[in-house]
Amino acid sequence: MDSNKYLNDISEIKYLMNKSSRFLSLSGLSGVLAGIYALIGAYLAYNIIYASESPSKEAYKSIVLYETDMFKLFGIAIVVLILSILTGILFSYNKAKKSDEKLWDKTSKRLLINFLIPLATGGFFIIFLIEKEIYAFVAPLTLIFYGLAIVNASHYTLGYTRFLGVTMLIIGLLSILFLGYGLHFWALGFGVCHIIYGTLMHFKYDRK
Repeated sequence: MDSNKYLNDISEIKYLMNKSSRFLSLSGLSGVLAGIYALIGAYLAYNIIYASESPSKEAYKSIVLYETDMFKLFGIAIVVLILSILTGILFSYNKAKKSDEKLWDKTSKRLLINFLIPLATGGFFIIFLIEKEIYAFVAPLTLIFYGLAIVNASHYTLGYTRFLGVTMLIIGLLSILFLGYGLHFWALGFGVCHIIYGTLMHFKYDRK
């Protein structure tokens, strides 16, 4: 009995330490939905980018994107981003409410700051490349900077998050070697990996 009580006390202390230093309200289902949004967005973008050119390793050299195409792609990206953010906030709020925890506290602020620093840096750099019409590196760099942002913020959240960030980095770096298939790697990273990550998070943490 004493040993069981001792183990329970250790588990409770560990939980309280994690609660004070880590953001525990990330929802796995929001990750799954973000992945689905990304796959739908990638499909729509594919039909625009490869309307007159089949994907290949050298395809990026001959693809021509007009101003209307860029507006469509930008619109798709914004819709996917907004839906993912809103879904993440809604599901995390519900999870925090069920656990009687605050969604916005010192830990979530630290997480957000550490996440946004690499992401904002990458965002400005990618916008610069788009202005210079250097489109081939957009998909790889979004994966790389997003991966860096996740790894940077992972100290303040749950364990699987760091693995997601490292996976994004690897996929982004591989994408540089196959620039003509950038959208495929983007769909793999933001779509498939998010769905796998969200599913693992849901079954390990959300269902408790």
